[in-house]
Amino acid sequence: MDDTRRSVLRRSAGMLGVGAVGALAGCAGAGGGSGADDGDETSGSGDRIDSGYAMFFPLYDWANRIAGDHATFTNPVDVGQLGHGWEPSGTLATDVAASDVFVYFDSPEFTWAQDIASTLESDYEEVVVIDGLSGLDERLLAWDHGQESHEEGSHDHEEEASHDHEGEIDPHVWVDPVLATDVVDTIAAGLGDADPDNADDYAENAEAYAAELEEVDEAFATTVEAAERDVVVLAGHDSFQYLAERYGFEVHSPVGVSPQNEPSGSDIADTVAVVDDNGIDVVLYDRFESPNLAETIVENSDATETMAVTPVGGSTREWNEAGYGYREQMLEVNLPAFGRALGAE
Repeated sequence: MDDTRRSVLRRSAGMLGVGAVGALAGCAGAGGGSGADDGDETSGSGDRIDSGYAMFFPLYDWANRIAGDHATFTNPVDVGQLGHGWEPSGTLATDVAASDVFVYFDSPEFTWAQDIASTLESDYEEVVVIDGLSGLDERLLAWDHGQESHEEGSHDHEEEASHDHEGEIDPHVWVDPVLATDVVDTIAAGLGDADPDNADDYAENAEAYAAELEEVDEAFATTVEAAERDVVVLAGHDSFQYLAERYGFEVHSPVGVSPQNEPSGSDIADTVAVVDDNGIDVVLYDRFESPNLAETIVENSDATETMAVTPVGGSTREWNEAGYGYREQMLEVNLPAFGRALGAE
């Protein structure tokens, strides 16, 4: 087994017991994290997997696509909510411990998931833990918590740090369909190690889904290439640094990257100036946040309308009823909105 797989899939040495379940339930909100250890060797046990938990919507969608008929994954995050800023119920930790697999991102932006993963690795031999960020360290972007826009070429990958540098790494890799493909491959490799009898199926499912992600990549590349401008205004916290970096445009946000930031009057005035100076007609806002700020910017600028985008970190009842997964949210919601905002109609 190579180093990547050793760091992806780690089993603990503990045994499942009543006392351990109590400890796990207490740990779920305790804070803390776990890091990959490339020295941990895991061999295929021949065990089958039937059920698992995936930390939030995109991982849930991908894990189910890869697992196919072999296993069913559950998304613990409520409909209409995102995975960060969300807190689990007191029973989630024990529910995860009773399943076969936990897929998560080892990022301090999802401390609750780090807590569960850390305890699983310490106390539960039978639960496979897969870190979707494993192997991406050199391609992770620094996360500037100041209220700044993200410009093409403004990120120095040489300065990117590992997950252990809390608060410095932007975890939103999933909005980039190219990096999403790498995460999908990581999940497939982890499931294959846990269930070697079905490893070929997982690999084939991942390869088929990668072709769908390639369609998303090509659609965004074509849209941005046809754009009249290279800047969009997002009236909300910026979850799209990886998307902008991939396709070479700028996202200007009066809020910055943190959902807790409140824009000042000067921040809004600066944003209005960006709208007017660039001839922007459409102001974007996060579907999971209020459109009020976007409407304020439109009212005070030459822009004429607002459009919603999705960070694809959650879903809505309407999207679920329409059968929207990650691919559909990117193509049916984000692509037309970014296209309109960039003037690529």
